[in-house]
Amino acid sequence: MMNTELVLWVSLAIGLLFGMSGQLSGFCFYRGLTERWSGRSGYKLQGFALALAVALAGTQLAAGSGLISLDKVLYLNPTFSWLLVPVGGVLFGMGMTLANGCGARALILLGQGNLRSFVVLLCLGIAAYMTLTGLLAPLRMNLAQVSSITLPAVTLPAGPVRSIVIALLVAALIAFSLRPRLDGQRLNDLLAGAFIGLLIVAGWLTTGWLGDDPFEPVPVSSLSFVAPIGESIQYAMISTGMSPRFTILMVAGVLAGSCLSALLRRRWKLEGFESPRHMLRAMTGGTLMGVGGVLALGCTIGQGLSGLSTLSATSLLAVLGIVIGSRLVWARPNS
Repeated sequence: MMNTELVLWVSLAIGLLFGMSGQLSGFCFYRGLTERWSGRSGYKLQGFALALAVALAGTQLAAGSGLISLDKVLYLNPTFSWLLVPVGGVLFGMGMTLANGCGARALILLGQGNLRSFVVLLCLGIAAYMTLTGLLAPLRMNLAQVSSITLPAVTLPAGPVRSIVIALLVAALIAFSLRPRLDGQRLNDLLAGAFIGLLIVAGWLTTGWLGDDPFEPVPVSSLSFVAPIGESIQYAMISTGMSPRFTILMVAGVLAGSCLSALLRRRWKLEGFESPRHMLRAMTGGTLMGVGGVLALGCTIGQGLSGLSTLSATSLLAVLGIVIGSRLVWARPNS
């Protein structure tokens, strides 16, 4: 019991730190993409790249040293749906653009008083659980059954070759993150990226090392924000029938951390919708992110940082789908 309680306290702390960092820096994969596509200056995408570099190096170091085992991690399951993962990624990317940010960003914005994000999160969480265990679950499972394939093991064996490949990937990400741009909060974005990368590693260590209890095992995972948001909404409604867990405390921590940071910086401000059309766009975006995130097995943080830090090919496929979906909607801003 002591181990389980410690995992919950640490997960709350990780969420608090993520929320504070995100509120201070505006860390956001979607904002990084739009900076690039519109030709604006800024370091948001480079901050995300540095977060991935730190997450990849730290996760692989922890796994290589035996602190954690990634063998049963969802992202490395060789069986996956060749249809649902990329389609889910596209749907998530479309929703992310319509909602002007992913689920993690919506949590941070809600913490600083943005009521639009409350609607996004409700739609995301409900749609995620409808797809995971609700009305859409039979269709999802049937499609997964007819489109699932099992890839041969393509993981690099432990040894010098694996270490060299990881070092090259990390070096490439760092080189990209340090490329100069015309303008932008370079130090702020890069420090936030490095810090969030460390939080991804902390998530793996919390569940895979601190939670490694044979009597009360904790599923090995790190930060993700689709199913956990739905799970948190469910826990808020029926907490007497559920036990708190890493994902729920982490989501609560992000919300609390963002709120605390906004209050300390005097940036807390209530904001609402400009028009019914604006509200409909947010609702559609949240719903698409909920459905797409479940189909793609994660979001920009879950697949984009946690998943890619395990060297998962499925995560790469999902992230490519997210980028494509986002670009499709971003190219039609009035749609």
